[in-house]
Amino acid sequence: MHYPQFYDQVEPIVLRDPLAAFLGAFEGGVMQLGYLDVVRLAGHSCPTVAGAYLMAKKGLKALYGDDLPVRGEIQVEMQESIDEGVCGVIANVLSFITGATDISGFHGLAGQFDRRHLLSFENDNPAPVRLVRRDTGQAVSIRYDASGVPADPAMGSLFSKTLSGGATAEEAEQFAQLWQARVKAILCDYADDPGLIRLL
Repeated sequence: MHYPQFYDQVEPIVLRDPLAAFLGAFEGGVMQLGYLDVVRLAGHSCPTVAGAYLMAKKGLKALYGDDLPVRGEIQVEMQESIDEGVCGVIANVLSFITGATDISGFHGLAGQFDRRHLLSFENDNPAPVRLVRRDTGQAVSIRYDASGVPADPAMGSLFSKTLSGGATAEEAEQFAQLWQARVKAILCDYADDPGLIRLL
């Protein structure tokens, strides 16, 4: 499987999942999720998927500090409805990382490990995403804005030609490379830019 190598340069998110520990999926329940994992989940790599990954990473760091975040014990509250804009895409990534689901997740065992009702939409949040620790109630609201990450000027016209089927093979390849170059800039060059991710 071939993919842009910068995926492997993105720092992974490490969590502890009590259900995974209980069922022996990972020793101690400790699991590592990288950007490549969320690309597999989404089926593509774009600024939205990259932003969702960074929101999870920085939000969990704000909630847990140097401790391992506890997967399955984090509520994800989305400001928008599930079908509005890219809300669903972001929610899918956050659900994958945190283990939070709406009603479709694991029902639990003897009252433990229930993943349902941890993901919700149309909340009165101060930002598009809010993460809440279930054990302490500590919360962080997160806003993502990639408008400050420039795109190559050629990308717009190449996008239109490629989408309409009018691009040559070389032009389509050029578009794909320029698209992923912007994603790389978001994840590798601008990840710590205070204008990209704001925690409230």
